[in-house]
Amino acid sequence: MSDDLSLDLFPEPEPEHVEVEASVDESEKETVGDPKVWSVSQVNRAVRSLLEDSVDPLWIGGEVGTWTRSRPGHCYFTLKDDRAQMRCVMFNRDAQQLPTDPEEGMKVRVLGALTLYEARGEYQLVASRIEAEGAEGLWRLAFQKLRATLTAEGLLDPERKKALPRYPAVVGIVTSSTGAALRDIVSVLRRRAPWVRVLLGATRVQGEGASVEIALALEALAATGEPDVIIVSRGGGAVEDLWAFNEEPVARAIAACPIPVVSGVGHEVDVTIADLVADLRAPTPSAAAEAVVPDAVVLMEGLREMPSRLAQGLRGTIQRRRSGLREVLAGLRMRVERRIMPVQQTIDRATGRMERAMRSALELRRLRVATAAGKLDALSPLATLQRGYSVARSRTGGVLRSVQDFAPGQPFELRVRDGEVSCEALETREAGPS
Repeated sequence: MSDDLSLDLFPEPEPEHVEVEASVDESEKETVGDPKVWSVSQVNRAVRSLLEDSVDPLWIGGEVGTWTRSRPGHCYFTLKDDRAQMRCVMFNRDAQQLPTDPEEGMKVRVLGALTLYEARGEYQLVASRIEAEGAEGLWRLAFQKLRATLTAEGLLDPERKKALPRYPAVVGIVTSSTGAALRDIVSVLRRRAPWVRVLLGATRVQGEGASVEIALALEALAATGEPDVIIVSRGGGAVEDLWAFNEEPVARAIAACPIPVVSGVGHEVDVTIADLVADLRAPTPSAAAEAVVPDAVVLMEGLREMPSRLAQGLRGTIQRRRSGLREVLAGLRMRVERRIMPVQQTIDRATGRMERAMRSALELRRLRVATAAGKLDALSPLATLQRGYSVARSRTGGVLRSVQDFAPGQPFELRVRDGEVSCEALETREAGPS
């Protein structure tokens, strides 16, 4: 600090306003003629009162030196520049508001009140707020740390994101019951899909502990098993207002949810950890509602056009199937012809050989028949008749071969070369030995 700033912080008090002496016990007042002697405690107490009463809370800029957080949650650190340093403390009630602990060497500005720790006689700054230099400072640092952790665990991988149902019947909403986000979402759902049933998981969406409440509301809604899809949402605001959606409990609850989750937090420029983990990120609450349900008007138009589209599609399908069938048949015909051709040639050759063999066999049979016929003719009684012989037959048709077959007066037929003669046996005579 400059000398001028030191004078501003510790102005010379007016004599009538100095009340240090009033704090000294009567027993410790100097006696007449003796010098005034203060105890160390009195001096430290007086200096502490002077610091706290004379110096308003102020912003101090510097670089974070050492930083430790005690088990109760109090933070102890040093703030320094290139020429000096000072001790600082931030008690748990204020430290809980930090999105993350500053890193050593980070340039920050600290809002706090000067005081003196009487036990050691050390003055220090009791910090109530810390901001890092640069865009969004500690908020951005905390965002990047958690994002890196979740990325390493694979919770931001596109492959793990679940597809949204096309026609949900029940939509769950995790948001404040009094916020504008809920009104916007319900309005869009009623306009686009009035048949949808809405289940609300009411929760605080900002402030200390809000991230845990959001996570519990999401888990409770998913545990019912009723929603087909869940919207996690809130309206716009500053980084601090949206910060619950950048905290680990919300991120892990979304990642573990068995039901598809759509994140609609803030405005289009606001990107939260919840957006990155969710199965779908919508830029606004209204956009989230539009993303989860179809538009009834569009559905009705589609239904009206469906018959013509179906007919057109059916005609196209039939035409494609017919063309495909023609191609298949043509291909089959060609393949069959290619396979039949060698078989047909083999059959033709076999048929030719068979015809030649049959002609040869027939000719051979004809020759054999002619030969047999000649033999039959030679042995035939008719041939004998041609040579002048005759055959005697009884009236019943039997051949009369011996005189024993005849009786005197017996009629019989005599077959000669060119006809028959009716005869009667007059007498019979047996032939003598030759």
